[in-house]
Amino acid sequence: MAQSVHEFVDDPRNRDILVYVNGALKSRDEAVVSVFDSGFVLGDGVWEGLRVLGGQPLFLDAHLDRLYEGAKAIMLDIGMDRIALTGAIMETLAANHMTDHVHIRVMVTRGVKRTPYQDPRAAIGPATIVMIPEYKTPRPELLERGLKLFTVHVRRGYPDVQDPKLNSHSKLNCITACIQAYTAGADEALMLDPHGFVATCNSTHFFIVRRGEVWTSSGDYCLGGITRANVLRICAKAGIPAHERNFSLTDAYNAEEAFVTGTFAGVVPVREIDGRMIGDGQRGPMVERLQALYRELAQLDSAWRAGMRLA
Repeated sequence: MAQSVHEFVDDPRNRDILVYVNGALKSRDEAVVSVFDSGFVLGDGVWEGLRVLGGQPLFLDAHLDRLYEGAKAIMLDIGMDRIALTGAIMETLAANHMTDHVHIRVMVTRGVKRTPYQDPRAAIGPATIVMIPEYKTPRPELLERGLKLFTVHVRRGYPDVQDPKLNSHSKLNCITACIQAYTAGADEALMLDPHGFVATCNSTHFFIVRRGEVWTSSGDYCLGGITRANVLRICAKAGIPAHERNFSLTDAYNAEEAFVTGTFAGVVPVREIDGRMIGDGQRGPMVERLQALYRELAQLDSAWRAGMRLA
């Protein structure tokens, strides 16, 4: 049976989490927003998901860059600067006594509207800010067994339609891709760009390995992935040839290895694309090496951030 790359080990502690809602910490049942909220009415907002290691949100600066850049692009005033928002993230983690095996989702919408209408000028209050911290650990078998991908007809579009660089609340493009993939028995959708080249997956970024080289898309039609960028950085440091380039499904089908990247699960192997086995259908040596290098990078970032906070 297909399972999402975001499948996690259920943790009973999640029943008692405290959720940050506009400066207040609420129990899971009490954490609500208005039915007139811009995010509920229209998906008008931006968000980030962060992993937490050693009590530190990993790669926080890069995530905040993306959040604030997205907010500026859609003329959304978050109402908190980076220092204040970081403080709120740390306050939420501390209130929940969370240090490891945690994922926190930070969501910002344009706030409450006076009527459910798309015009942003109908917003009558400040931005709505919600943070949901949960104990989430990727299923270990997923990191070894890998994913089945299915190429969907839903394309990643041009930036003048909806810019793929925006990590917006409006995700119907990716949701319809996800639906097509799981109804086909796959775990994740592989999406092409408008020219027919491989772009990305519906919730992760896609890589292949060919003749010892790591390839990923040009990046023109996908979100600016934090983990994607970290893997490219890891490759450069380790002397692994890595390229952002256009490539086709034929290249992907004939790859020695393939994998996806994302904040939640890190580096995850791909064992099958459209019924074609990738390599021998097992996690390959390059993926295993990159998983180890990514874990090291995460540990270094956590230790550096902890040191910065103590300085």
